[in-house]
Amino acid sequence: MIVYYSGYGNSRWVAQTLADRLQERLAFLPDTSAEIALQDGEAIGFVFPVYAWAPPRLVLDFVRRMQLNRRPSHVWFACTCGDEGAFTRQVFSRALRKAGLNLDACFCLQMPETYIAFPGFALDTPANAQRKIDDVRNDLPRIVELISRRERQHFEMIWGLFPLTKTYVLQPLFYRFIITDRHFRVTDECIGCGRCAKECPLHNIRIEDQHPVWQGNCTHCMSCYHHCPKNAIHYARITQGKGQYYFKEE
Repeated sequence: MIVYYSGYGNSRWVAQTLADRLQERLAFLPDTSAEIALQDGEAIGFVFPVYAWAPPRLVLDFVRRMQLNRRPSHVWFACTCGDEGAFTRQVFSRALRKAGLNLDACFCLQMPETYIAFPGFALDTPANAQRKIDDVRNDLPRIVELISRRERQHFEMIWGLFPLTKTYVLQPLFYRFIITDRHFRVTDECIGCGRCAKECPLHNIRIEDQHPVWQGNCTHCMSCYHHCPKNAIHYARITQGKGQYYFKEE
């Protein structure tokens, strides 16, 4: 079984590709029950993006609440990131241990950058974004083989610079001061189509008077921003002129 979370499609594509090739069931967070019935000998995998150099908190919360009917034969995760995963493995492993599980393998995949709600953060160029997608597409068969063989103590992570500081110092500061929906706004270009509400994975947006209203349960996936057909959604002034991206199914 593969449990995945995705805001703008990168992790969804990875999860769907792995599920198809491994012939695994696929479950989407946050619409998945914490009570999971595994078949005898079944493995469990998780696919998610890296948010602020760590797993998204909604993924960690799910793991801590998760109730399995039996121990999985293998536990793994694959994370997607624009640049680096830092100490994502350590944070996720700790959550698993609290749930009585041990991590057997992990993989870190660079996909097109999407988080732009901070000064200095920008999207990849189209050419660089396509290169990342092609590299992951070419690498997925190797990952499928490793998961199929139930490889243990196999940990792949893109550390980046100062990973300890980023995960354990900057990440809490991001969640305390940056990760909020209070600064989202819409311009006069908004046509009231409701696409933002439809694409929000946390169902955090409702449409009032043909305009989106954020309801305080935001994880900063930026899906509303990237999917807006008129680029009418912005985060304060930070996202102006930065362009949009979401993974388009091929």
